[in-house]
Amino acid sequence: MDVHVRDLRYFVAVAEELSFTRAAGRLFIAQPSLSKQIRRLETSLRVPLFERDHRTVALTAAGAALLPQAQRIIRQWEDAQGALAEVAAAGRRTLTVGFHTRIGRGLIPNVTARMATALPEWRLLFRQIPWRDPTVGLADGEVDVAVAWLPVPAEFPRKVVATEDRWVALPSGHRLAAREAVALSELADEPFIALPSTAGPLREFWLGNDQRPAPARVVAEAETAEESLEAVGSGLGALLLSAGNARIYQRDDIVCRRVTGLAPSELAVVWRAGDERRAVQVFVEACERCLCGG
Repeated sequence: MDVHVRDLRYFVAVAEELSFTRAAGRLFIAQPSLSKQIRRLETSLRVPLFERDHRTVALTAAGAALLPQAQRIIRQWEDAQGALAEVAAAGRRTLTVGFHTRIGRGLIPNVTARMATALPEWRLLFRQIPWRDPTVGLADGEVDVAVAWLPVPAEFPRKVVATEDRWVALPSGHRLAAREAVALSELADEPFIALPSTAGPLREFWLGNDQRPAPARVVAEAETAEESLEAVGSGLGALLLSAGNARIYQRDDIVCRRVTGLAPSELAVVWRAGDERRAVQVFVEACERCLCGG
C-alpha cells in the first residue's frame, strides 16, 4: 500500500502529541479511526512506529527516524499546494468559497460587490461541503477560503465575523413549540439529529454537549443542513442551529426557538495558513466589513 500525505499527517500528530486522544482532537477525527490508520501505516511500512501501553505513547527508533522526514514531506507538499493554487488562480482568477450551511445574512451580494470593485478580474465560486469535513474543504484544497461555524481545526487562521445565539429546531407539533424560548435543561431527554462523527468537536458543539451535564441522545446523523432539517420536519428529532440560520431555513413543518443556557455560536472566515494571496485578504476584509459593520 502506498503511503499518502494524510497518513503522514496522522503520524506526525501522534508523534508530536504523544497521545492518541490529543492527536485525534487536533485532527478532528475519532480516536479509534486514528488508531486504525496508524496501525495500517505501520503494517505498510513493516515496522512499529510507537510503543503503547494503557497510559503512555512513545516513539520507537523507527518512529523517531521517520518524524523529521515526515514533517519535511508535509511542509514540501503544503508549499507545492500553495504554488499550484497560485498557478491555477492566475489562470482562472476564481476564488472558491466553502460553506456547510447557507450563508445568507446579505453576505454574498455585498462581498461579491466589494470583490468586483477591488479585484474586478476575479470571480467567486461557492461550494457546499458536507458536514463530515470539519475543515470545510480547506484541508484537501477543494476550496480557497470558507465561511464556517467554529470550531474548526486550530491549524487554520480565522476571523470571526458574526456571533449568534443557538436556537433549536423542533417539529411543528412538538410540546415545546408554543414557547418563546427553551432552556437547555428542557432538551435533556429529547432525541437529536447529529453531524457525522468525523465532524469531531463541531458535532459536539451542535449537540450542545459542550454545556450539557450528559451527552445528547442521538437518533440519526445527517451529512448536510438540508438533511438535518428534513429529519426534524419528519418528527425524528431536534436540531441546534444558529439564530440566523433559523431565519434562513424557515419551513412550515418546523419551528425554531431560542435556547437559554447555551453560549452563542460564532461564524468565521477561515483560510489556509500561509495563503497570502490578495484575493483571500480582500475576501476576508469584505466579510468582516459586511457582517461586523466595518
